[in-house]
Amino acid sequence: MPRSFEGDHNAAGLRFGVIASRFNGEIVEGLLAGALECLARHGAADDAIAIYRVPGAFEIPTLANALPSDFDALIALGCILRGETPHFEFIANQVTIELSRIACETRRPIAFGVITCETLQQAIDRSSPGAGNKGWEAALAAIEMARLWRVLRTGGA
Repeated sequence: MPRSFEGDHNAAGLRFGVIASRFNGEIVEGLLAGALECLARHGAADDAIAIYRVPGAFEIPTLANALPSDFDALIALGCILRGETPHFEFIANQVTIELSRIACETRRPIAFGVITCETLQQAIDRSSPGAGNKGWEAALAAIEMARLWRVLRTGGA
């Protein structure tokens, strides 16, 4: 029978770095509230969570790359709204590519809570309290990946 490995949703004893952009601040605050609620509900201690603010989504990868290695996982939160120019694609693509690269190079999970939306209403829907809050979903993914990383580091695989 093949062996199977997965992380659980117990955040107790884990440390999290949350990087939140200030651009589209009202939306990102909703994502942050969802992420913090998820972490608390799953057992993360307040002193095990550090929140870092950056100007916009483009700056998230730079900070993710510079943060100390004692975090078990990072959670990236931002909102990129489509406008009338190709700027949306440039920023969305670069942030996605860079966060993935940094996660692989640093061997530390980075949960992707940077929402890319066509309209303000889509952003509101994805950042409002309750089901569908993408900040909550990113935090849950961060917990699970941090736990799985610990399994791998302790020789479980």
